[in-house]
Amino acid sequence: MSQLSSLQSTAPADRALPSKIVFLLAAGAGLSVASIYYAQPMLGIIAATFHAEVSETGLVPMLTQIGYALGILLLAPLGDRFDRRRIILVKGTLLSLTLLLCGVASSWSLLLLSSLAIGLVATVAQDIIPATAALASDNNRGKTVGMVMTGLLAGILLSRVFSGVVAELFGWRSVYAIAAAGVWLITLTLWYVLPSFKPETTLRYPALLRSLGKLWLDYSALRRAALAQGLLSVAFSAFWSTLAIMLAERYHQGSAVAGAFGLAGAAGALAAPLAGSLADRRGPNFVTKIASALVVASFSLMFVLPLLPVPAQLAVIALSAVGFDLGIQASLVAHQTIIYAINPAARSRLNAIMFTIVFIGMAAGAALGSKALDTFGWTGMVLLATAAATCALLIRLSTRADKE
Repeated sequence: MSQLSSLQSTAPADRALPSKIVFLLAAGAGLSVASIYYAQPMLGIIAATFHAEVSETGLVPMLTQIGYALGILLLAPLGDRFDRRRIILVKGTLLSLTLLLCGVASSWSLLLLSSLAIGLVATVAQDIIPATAALASDNNRGKTVGMVMTGLLAGILLSRVFSGVVAELFGWRSVYAIAAAGVWLITLTLWYVLPSFKPETTLRYPALLRSLGKLWLDYSALRRAALAQGLLSVAFSAFWSTLAIMLAERYHQGSAVAGAFGLAGAAGALAAPLAGSLADRRGPNFVTKIASALVVASFSLMFVLPLLPVPAQLAVIALSAVGFDLGIQASLVAHQTIIYAINPAARSRLNAIMFTIVFIGMAAGAALGSKALDTFGWTGMVLLATAAATCALLIRLSTRADKE
């Protein structure tokens, strides 16, 4: 029986979710999403194990990301149709098993197949976030979702560090074994502490998927939130997908330096609960405007690089990374607060729609950023990122309120 059986799946306006439960939800989101990033620092070691070509190593993260995108679109909407507590148990169990399968894979093809499967069920993180929104009180929803997002962002940030260190000491297979144990432990814990969630709809699966299009057409607030966050994701992905190449070509710096810039993600993790609290006090629309403006300003700052000496250039890039990461993560939390208030009965589907657009933005940013860097150099990438962020800001500035 759930330890929170006294709570309803939708909390009253004045009830704060216990901090221990928020921590467990954050840990669940972080451990789940970390699963899709463990392989990245280990690709060289994994390729050596299976004697794979360098050109083939990119298939592992690519299939994991494809699986995650498909999982968001095809599986995340089920949270509105079935008890989210059971969904978290089933998908968490499957994630643990697929991590183990990846760790014991005896062939390259089995490793690729299990990587795709990891991406599909790692979307349990996208079930935990709507569950958090349903449990949180109306007056604290932004702050609570922000705190759980901190866990998710910390999982992304620390996953590469964890897998790189553990693989170096104990081998890459041990990373998956430890990760599987961690996911299984947090899954069982969440099953014990969470209440059951009453399904919000009786739609069958095909109708549930068709309803995604209707939700998109019905709610302009959803369209603005998804498009604005998608454009910010274009800028985010363009920067991070080209940074290592630029640092190597322009400053002759290796992957360790590029990885150090990734610590800027810690700023984003810290921004999430602060942004949520500000959204509760001033409204999420206000936060999206401030956050988008911060992203535009941060990318624009890099236009001064040619005027500075090399040490100052690296410092400006780092400062810009901290600034735009703060803005993008703050905007994400605020946009989630907006969409969760649109239709409480469709939170999982609304979340799936927005993150599908975010993923498309990430993919587009990686492709366009690489093209801009190759054709116009780093200034071209900065121009692309600034333009995308400016478009997001214009969308938010054209919005008076998101209560449709």
